[in-house]
Amino acid sequence: MNGTYVAIVNPAAGGGRCRKLVGPALEKLRAGGLQIEVAETSAPEQATRIARDFYGRGYRRFIAVGGDGTSYEVVNGLFPGAQAGEAPTLGFLPLGTGNSFLRDFSDQGVDFAMEALLAGRSQPCDVLRMRHKEGVLHYINLLSVGFAADVNILRARTFSGWGELGYQIAIFTCLARLRRRPFPLRVDGEAEADRRRCLFLTFNNSKFTGGTMKIAPLATIHDGLIEYVRWGPIGRIGLVRNLPTLYDGSHIEHPLAERRAARRIDFELDAPVDVMVDGEALTLHCQTLDVLPAALNVVV
Repeated sequence: MNGTYVAIVNPAAGGGRCRKLVGPALEKLRAGGLQIEVAETSAPEQATRIARDFYGRGYRRFIAVGGDGTSYEVVNGLFPGAQAGEAPTLGFLPLGTGNSFLRDFSDQGVDFAMEALLAGRSQPCDVLRMRHKEGVLHYINLLSVGFAADVNILRARTFSGWGELGYQIAIFTCLARLRRRPFPLRVDGEAEADRRRCLFLTFNNSKFTGGTMKIAPLATIHDGLIEYVRWGPIGRIGLVRNLPTLYDGSHIEHPLAERRAARRIDFELDAPVDVMVDGEALTLHCQTLDVLPAALNVVV
């Protein structure tokens, strides 16, 4: 196995912040003894192709340099190919806008990530696998449908260049339109599908989303389970009043909230829906969601 790390760099991450900071960060890692080969991306989904190519050439250690979207693309380059072999290792240099996955371990961002890489500290991590009508995707943070996905889609498609302001505009626009609808599904082979209206559903491997929102406070990255969080048809006033609870995880105590640990989700959707997966805005006709236990080693 090749012991060199492949650093897959998205220089445009963080509004170009990554391009300015990546050089000194990589030099510090090299000075600490890491062997690093660098590959830069210049287009969407290129990180996936780069990771798949290097994995096929025998590399097993990778560093996602950017934000959550970069990590998501790298994971999808490693899987499904990595399932039959030795679990690959993924480290992070969080130089992008959102870095939710690392928040489970520290709020120190780059400093924490570099210290973990230099110390060679890693632990097993589950990979969640979503099969949909167009194919399959893999993720390590969360997949969400409903309100959060609506906000993310609107921000990505209409306000992508507006930074934090665009995100706030998307939130208030979706709040004004507030849609509460069913996403029929069965959990762990239940006889009856759940067709109740809801504000959102999330299917989590780790705790945080949006950088600081603790959407799944009981999630664990290596328990072999999907942490499923559901918030029922709460109204506008109730949502605004309870928004702070999404940041400390106490929203799961709301009377309209539910959470459970599951091994498999089977969707019974009539059509594709907008989803947010590890920060990415997609439209998918979801079919099944399950877990690849301890399929990845993460440097944290």
